[in-house]
Amino acid sequence: METDNNETLAFYPAFCFKASPTHFTWVKIGAADVHRLRKIGSFVGQKVFFYNNHPIRFVNILGLIVARTEVYRRTILTFDDSSGAIVEVIVLHKLDPNNRPGANPEVQKDADQSQINIFTGKPIDADQTPWSAFSVTERPMQLKKTVHITATDQHEVDISSLQPGTLVRVKGILETFRNTMQIHLERFERVADTNAEMQFLDERLRFLLEVLSVPWVLTDDEIESLRKAAERGDERVLEEKRRAERRARKRVEREEKDARAIARRYEREEKARERQLGPLREDGQSVMRRFGF
Repeated sequence: METDNNETLAFYPAFCFKASPTHFTWVKIGAADVHRLRKIGSFVGQKVFFYNNHPIRFVNILGLIVARTEVYRRTILTFDDSSGAIVEVIVLHKLDPNNRPGANPEVQKDADQSQINIFTGKPIDADQTPWSAFSVTERPMQLKKTVHITATDQHEVDISSLQPGTLVRVKGILETFRNTMQIHLERFERVADTNAEMQFLDERLRFLLEVLSVPWVLTDDEIESLRKAAERGDERVLEEKRRAERRARKRVEREEKDARAIARRYEREEKARERQLGPLREDGQSVMRRFGF
């Protein structure tokens, strides 16, 4: 168990997180508080962030989209929820294997011959200066619709309605990019009216005051109980792994035994065939000798 620098907050091991009121839930939180989340040394790399000593992975925000930016492999939605800060919501693009470099040489060939002479039908050299703008035509670009996916399950999601000026509620997982907090979209819901917005803000404020602002405290007995439960879970996992290994080993032994039985049966059948063919072979040889062969 770690403690904060001011020695007032205790950070419990990961096996205690299932007792946390924030770890396995969509935490209603404001954009300003998202940027107040921090990492703790022993949990770096686990995508777990802390508000005070509350572990948080999943967040639930509501705000107005003020900008939408398309960049390589992702769409960035800038959210303003009137909390004093903005936060970026990232929506990933579904990768098209045909768009990878070198995946489609015909496309590259067409790209190299993007300018053609409309009279001869032949490509124009890069150094050649066309005598008229009408002698060159560019092949039209084939625009493809961008398909967006969720961060975890990579299910396709339609975000065409998420345009600047839209009030929307987003659930996502926390990430950092260049030491800046971001939210990767998992699901969203457009907010119909201000009544729903005010209800969400009330729930968010209540959760901040009653849960996030109050340190999370576990007694020694609770920690020990959670530790034993985690150990039992580890033992179950190990036992299941051992059972799987035993099943695999027995399957291999059974297959080897069957292979040996098949080989022995084949050998017996070969010997039986040899015994049956012996007299026939001798009869055939005697007949051939009789006719002088």
